[in-house]
Amino acid sequence: MAEEQKKGNQVNIELSEEVAEGIYSNLAIISHSNSEFVIDFIRMLPNVPKAKVKSRIILTPGHAKRMLKALSDNVKKYEAQHGKISEGGQNPPIPPMSFAPTAQA
Repeated sequence: MAEEQKKGNQVNIELSEEVAEGIYSNLAIISHSNSEFVIDFIRMLPNVPKAKVKSRIILTPGHAKRMLKALSDNVKKYEAQHGKISEGGQNPPIPPMSFAPTAQA
C-alpha cells in the first residue's frame, strides 16, 4: 500500500532537447498583479539599442514565494561551494526601457 501511494505521488517530467538547451538571459523584469507574478527574461547585447524578451514565466503568488526560497537556498549552497557571488562590476548599467506590444489580445 505504501509503495502504491509513493508511485501515485510521483511525477514524470519530460524535457525536450530544445528546452534542455536553455535560453541565455542577462536581465529579468518582474511584475505582478493580485493573482500572478510575471517574470520576463531578456537578453541585452552590447551596442544594440533593442533587447528582446526571450522567455516569459507566469507564476501564482504561492509558487513565486516557493521559487524565491528555492533560489535563495541554491545561491547559499553555490556560495558555500564556490565563494561569494559578486553583484557589481560585471553587469552593464541598465538603460531606460520602454515596452512595445507585439500583439493584441
